[in-house]
Amino acid sequence: MTEAAINIKLQQRQSIPLSVQLQCQAGELLALVGPSGSGKTTILRAIAGLYQADYGVIVCANEIWQNSPDKLFVPAHRRHVGLVFQNYALFPHMTVLDNVRQSLADVPKQQSKTTALMLLKQVHLQGLESRYPKTLSGGQQQRVAVARALSRQPKVLLLDEPFSAVDQVTRRKLYRELLTLRQSLAMPMLLVTHDLEESSLLADRMALLHKGEILQTGTPEFVAAHPNSATVARLMDQQNLFTALVLAHHEQTKKTYLRWQGIKLEAAFQPQFPVNERVCWMIQSSDILLHRRGRPSKGDRENPLQGRIIEYMESNGLANIRVQVNCALKIDISIHVPLHVARRNRLGLHEDIGISLLSNGIHLMPFQILRRDT
Repeated sequence: MTEAAINIKLQQRQSIPLSVQLQCQAGELLALVGPSGSGKTTILRAIAGLYQADYGVIVCANEIWQNSPDKLFVPAHRRHVGLVFQNYALFPHMTVLDNVRQSLADVPKQQSKTTALMLLKQVHLQGLESRYPKTLSGGQQQRVAVARALSRQPKVLLLDEPFSAVDQVTRRKLYRELLTLRQSLAMPMLLVTHDLEESSLLADRMALLHKGEILQTGTPEFVAAHPNSATVARLMDQQNLFTALVLAHHEQTKKTYLRWQGIKLEAAFQPQFPVNERVCWMIQSSDILLHRRGRPSKGDRENPLQGRIIEYMESNGLANIRVQVNCALKIDISIHVPLHVARRNRLGLHEDIGISLLSNGIHLMPFQILRRDT
């Protein structure tokens, strides 16, 4: 761990269960992702000193903020933490400038004004110094909150769902602004979010939480494509999740073969799963090919399936499709294709289509009973 990084270990069973061990490097943005009640905000509060876990070791930039074995707990006001709340927590009776200066109470008056103006310029709010929070848009209020957080010269920046209170268009603008701002911040940054797309756009790594426990960490792309369990796959909103039997592993061809409801599937080589044992498996939509009508290709021969479209929706340039590949067992597979492809192939509700499951996209996990065990 580098000197400017933060290292967190929290454990407790009662009240809010926690079993957490995290590291975040300087300049890195780590997203804490999970459903409501999974412990995301509690972790931020523990880092900020607003909550004390039964057992905790928190070290930031070589400063020990909590060490339960030594009965050490540094109070919030002595920690150099920048915290941006979900509701921004601005003082409504103060101007934008004074909201930022409030965090510079120990700095001489003229110096605090100069510093506050510099911070407001950094977040692109110059010219709005005399405005009051109620006259600002949600995005502008959020930037005031970021400027105020940075005024403390923090060693870590904590963002507690800072984009949830703004509309989608403003949110996209704020994403871009945060990505730009990150380039000038040489500190660890932790972002609490329940939005998977948000973590994918902004985070270097994500930690997926469930009931106070970290189930998996990694880049958002890796966790989405390689969940270590069916529970993680569900939390990552993977739609194509099933069970199968391992038939064989072929070392020479680097293939693993499965039997799925009477269908033999070819998957990427995953020999860690024993032959004749059941497994869970998943595939992302990006690893499913649509057969072009009347013009078959070689890819159509890789795990080819025939089915009927039972759900068809168009949104944001994509056709979101559910294909029933086994009417008797009601097995559905979700795919997303560009809208122009769907229209060119005359796709629609109740149309019969062919798809192929790319073997390298079939990811295996330990067996777990699914709600609808197919």
